[in-house]
Amino acid sequence: MPNLPAQFANVTVVTKANVYFDGKVVSHSVLFADGSKKTLGLICPGSYHFGTGAPERMEIVAGACRVTLDGATATKDYAAGTAFDVPGKSGFTIEVKADLCEYICSFLPA
Repeated sequence: MPNLPAQFANVTVVTKANVYFDGKVVSHSVLFADGSKKTLGLICPGSYHFGTGAPERMEIVAGACRVTLDGATATKDYAAGTAFDVPGKSGFTIEVKADLCEYICSFLPA
């Protein structure tokens, strides 16, 4: 997998945070000139389930997590520098064992 970006240029950042699970998962939306959107976020230790509308790519920037895609029985571990894709109209459970997990979520074309 290519290196993850350290920064994004020429973007609009939505200052109001997306807060989930009583503040244990927090992200900010980043809007690009081409109309695409990403979120940058932090996940505190715990287990959380998210549903998806559109397909998503989750890139792990720092920390680690364990993921189970909806409909799958296997779980997979992801460390910094790795990524996983989630189909649209689906979901996933993400578990962080220790420390923070930092991520970039890209919303992919359907």
